[in-house]
Amino acid sequence: MPARQHRVTRGEDYRRAVRTGRRVGGALCITHAVLRAQGEPARFGFIVSKAIGNAVTRNLIRRRMKTVVERRLHMGIGELDVVFRALPAITDASFEQLEREMNRALDRLSREMLPRSAAS
Repeated sequence: MPARQHRVTRGEDYRRAVRTGRRVGGALCITHAVLRAQGEPARFGFIVSKAIGNAVTRNLIRRRMKTVVERRLHMGIGELDVVFRALPAITDASFEQLEREMNRALDRLSREMLPRSAAS
């Protein structure tokens, strides 16, 4: 699980990312991101609604998404607040498919939003 410094915890931060952030769509999840101050660590949030399934299914999906984020943090990413909103198709996807889509969205957001030196 990402450390507390890497988690979006306040409702207003979720709302800011979803309402004003750049959006990248996908088959399994929608990714929203807003810039943070330079030098700030990246923070991640997850929205997994009841449309996904029961509590066991939602928690499984959330744990998978957190694992992908944890791996991505080790590769290096910063200065973004990122919120992933799971879509119902996520329940049928393998972990590899989920990881590929989340990394594609993060790569795209990093390229578009971060200065050249920070995205590399």
